Amino acid sequence: MALDPEYAAPDEPTQITFSVQDFDGNDVYDIETMVEIYQESTGERVKGFPWTVRDIGDFNLYYVFPNPGGYEIVLSVANDDKMVNHNQLDAPRSILSSISDCNCQRVIFNVSISDSWGLVRNFLLVVSILIPIIVLGLVLGRTYLKSRREQSGSRMVPEKETLKYIIMLLAIAGGLVHLAIFPEHGSLQIYYSVFLMAAAGAQVAYGILYILINFTAESYSGNDRNFILNQYRKRVALNLFGLIGTSVLIGLYAYSVIVAPPLSPDNKAENIDIAGIMAKSVEILLVVGIIYLMRWEKKRVDKILVSAK
Repeated sequence: MALDPEYAAPDEPTQITFSVQDFDGNDVYDIETMVEIYQESTGERVKGFPWTVRDIGDFNLYYVFPNPGGYEIVLSVANDDKMVNHNQLDAPRSILSSISDCNCQRVIFNVSISDSWGLVRNFLLVVSILIPIIVLGLVLGRTYLKSRREQSGSRMVPEKETLKYIIMLLAIAGGLVHLAIFPEHGSLQIYYSVFLMAAAGAQVAYGILYILINFTAESYSGNDRNFILNQYRKRVALNLFGLIGTSVLIGLYAYSVIVAPPLSPDNKAENIDIAGIMAKSVEILLVVGIIYLMRWEKKRVDKILVSAK
């Protein structure tokens, strides 16, 4: 199901698009459907479209939502068109998914109607993209100037420093991909958008923290074992945060394309799309890079501590 406009506002005509398919993803024909719209705050049915025969499972309905807030759209599909009240509405229900008095299947879609959500979303998206880029530019510029001023001191071999830049960019890229794909999930289930926004924020935050700790903190230097171990622990904690969080995202995606994810509105597994493949490819590379860098850094610190004795 989808709304047009995607971020519908009250007192404006809204197109509600449905696409009913079988369990193999094929179009269905000659089905009978009923659609109801309930206001989430009161449980009242505010609109109903009676049982109607559809030539094909793809069809549109139109409605003007009266007030801002949450609504639940219930799509009922008859199992046997002889057992429903043709051209009539069933009685309102307190349990929307109940089929006790209907030989049908029901799916519930949650939508949010707001005067300003579209503007807020666009503003947050722009800010979420610009702030990391600005911070990235400032920190990398500072790091470059600092390295120019340094006359001595140990430096990481070039390929490992390059790997750190790659890990940082992969983390931020993964976050930006999640920001780009979260709007299309908003009309399906609000929890999907919240999760994708949280995942994007965590990935971008990891990328920024990675910059701050790895490129602005002092490198392992001197003979102070406590200082060296403290710096190492910070890097390990940060890398574990990125490794565990990214692994969880990869695992959840794999789970969602195999079986229906929790809170799925249609109880079906997610489709594999280009955006999902891109995001997971970036995250797999990120996991491999983090593991390699953690092993390399452990060996490096061990050598430094041995020489510092």
